[in-house]
Amino acid sequence: MTHSIDLAVIGGSGLYQFPGLENTSRHSVDTPYGPASGDVVMGDFAGRRIAFLARHGESHTLPPHRVNYRANMWALHHLGARRVIGINAVGGIRDDMGPRAIVVPDQIIDYTHGRYTSFCDVEGVEVKHIDFSEPYTASLRQALLAAAQKAGIEVIDGGCYGATQGPRLETRAEIARMKRDGCDLVGMTGMPEAALARELELDYACLALVANFAAGCGDEAEISIEEIFAHLAAATAEVPPILARLLKS
Repeated sequence: MTHSIDLAVIGGSGLYQFPGLENTSRHSVDTPYGPASGDVVMGDFAGRRIAFLARHGESHTLPPHRVNYRANMWALHHLGARRVIGINAVGGIRDDMGPRAIVVPDQIIDYTHGRYTSFCDVEGVEVKHIDFSEPYTASLRQALLAAAQKAGIEVIDGGCYGATQGPRLETRAEIARMKRDGCDLVGMTGMPEAALARELELDYACLALVANFAAGCGDEAEISIEEIFAHLAAATAEVPPILARLLKS
């Protein structure tokens, strides 16, 4: 079952429904890897057809380490998606990546463990050794950056996303280590999503929305969940105009 889909969007924390979708239909997909995070919602936006999936479920019931990333990516691919934008809530490590900043990262370091990281984990499936030197699709990254510029929204080009296990936030020592490793951002959902997209030969890029400074990187002694979601709401409001420009280009 395939549909004409111009773009698939995976919503992270704070983005459980895509605003402005019209003529919507819901699709529950049976996958070989179990259930996806929820129904894929298709609709018209900016004159194009998009598919939207809430990564954590529409009621945020799935913690990062329990998301069925394989099912999610397989479902979007099965429905006809060929370009995917992952919206990820992150913490900022680099000084210029403070709350409400929007970043289009270009690299990943994976600190997660115990997740199903490949479609090759199933017995009898051909083993693929994907080239993951550049984890995000360069052309889609550039299209996102150009769309943000046309929309008049400031985004940061490049940065290394460090993917941690969650759902807890990190210690100061862990963030200090990640900073030494070269990470600019920290999040819990960037992997294995990006690698699975590559295995399916999907174009994939990330819009990282900074909700807070990571532990030890800001002035706050303690990270407030209330403040995180306030910052996240402000950054999330910038997503639809960026994607509208992307779809019109």
